[in-house]
Amino acid sequence: MSHILIVDDDPQIRDVLRIALKKAGHAVTEAGDGAEGLAKARNGKADLIVLDIGLPEMDGLELCRRLRAEHQTPVLFLTARDEEIDRVLGFELGGDDYVTKPFSPRELVARIRAILKRTETGPVPDAAQLLSHGGLRLDPGRHLCNFGAQAIALTAREMELLAHLMARPDHIATKAQLTDAVYGPTIHVSDRTLDSHLRNLRAKLADAGCKNAIETVHGVGIRMGACQPA
Repeated sequence: MSHILIVDDDPQIRDVLRIALKKAGHAVTEAGDGAEGLAKARNGKADLIVLDIGLPEMDGLELCRRLRAEHQTPVLFLTARDEEIDRVLGFELGGDDYVTKPFSPRELVARIRAILKRTETGPVPDAAQLLSHGGLRLDPGRHLCNFGAQAIALTAREMELLAHLMARPDHIATKAQLTDAVYGPTIHVSDRTLDSHLRNLRAKLADAGCKNAIETVHGVGIRMGACQPA
């Protein structure tokens, strides 16, 4: 049973989500504002957070920003604003998916199930399942990434992107191939959303000393760089 934290100031939406999630077999905790949501998220018990962007006082983006400094708990954003900039900003802060209001409870539960499936920790993989390229090491089974001795905290999306690229480091992947690999072929996301994930991933790798990890081959796609210390 997975534990889902719902953070939304609308009690009716919380009621709908609680009923749908409990029917799907999940345990549910609720918070009605950003401060309460952050306090409950910080206890580390939630397996996933459903987070409304338009919260009073501390909005969902600020809550996610603060949480990401401490935890990598998956976040699914709820937003009433169907604007690309909101989605891109949310993903840059470490969001894993989004649903626009009004939404189908069935679709939201399916999105949650897909995120949990991607992020669940399985058994420790064999050495053959570990990925390495240059000075970069990736252990998808344990959600670990290191550049030399430096640990790098990645979101689930960033881990999937990097794993897909590192599995074939000399291969150039198109944006369409990367989108299908990370989101699945049935979920439509724009190039800007994918670009925000790649930008965030590059920044994290660069902060760890690997400034040449991911290359853009203009007009073709994306591939791994040398992954050597700058």
